[in-house]
Amino acid sequence: IAPMADMLNHSAEPNCEITFDYEGNCNVVALYDIAPGSPLTISLGDPTNPTPIFAQYGFLPTDCATIFCKAMHLDPQIKELGYEFNELLFQTLTGEIAPKVWDIFLYEILQNNDPGSAQQFGMACQNNDEGTKEQYHGEYFTYTLDALKQHVYSILSDAENLTMKAQSYDINSHPRVPVIVAHNQLVSQTFTMTAALLEQMG
Repeated sequence: IAPMADMLNHSAEPNCEITFDYEGNCNVVALYDIAPGSPLTISLGDPTNPTPIFAQYGFLPTDCATIFCKAMHLDPQIKELGYEFNELLFQTLTGEIAPKVWDIFLYEILQNNDPGSAQQFGMACQNNDEGTKEQYHGEYFTYTLDALKQHVYSILSDAENLTMKAQSYDINSHPRVPVIVAHNQLVSQTFTMTAALLEQMG
């Protein structure tokens, strides 16, 4: 791969991909016609969420329009509903919440308080029964809203604390500090907008 293919930059909308032939040779293949002088780019990960790319490669993509909602504590609910992380997003420019984020928070609430309703709601999510889902969301909206608020404010607190910790390090011995801070700022900015939207709802 070095020193050619490793010089390709990441993009959420790449124009190239890396392939290997049966002899193990590395090939860079254009996905479509590329204008002369244009940078060659590949995807280093899920374009809907910059956090794993940051964690693995040590840089923060600037072209991601979304970020994972950070609800890792609801991983069992996510798996039971058959959802994917790239469906559970906040918009980085507006803070807007993907509908399935509401689903996983409500599903946990129902599991803890009304297992029968949880089963019906879970089946509605799996079968894309929007009518049944809307009925449950309407009935339990206040509880789901409160749970989302608690989650968002918890992440905001964590991001602030992690930023303060990172900024306490000597940048000469910890050169990734600026990237860590930039990532935490992206999370904070996005979740602050999400918090504002939630407050407007009640």
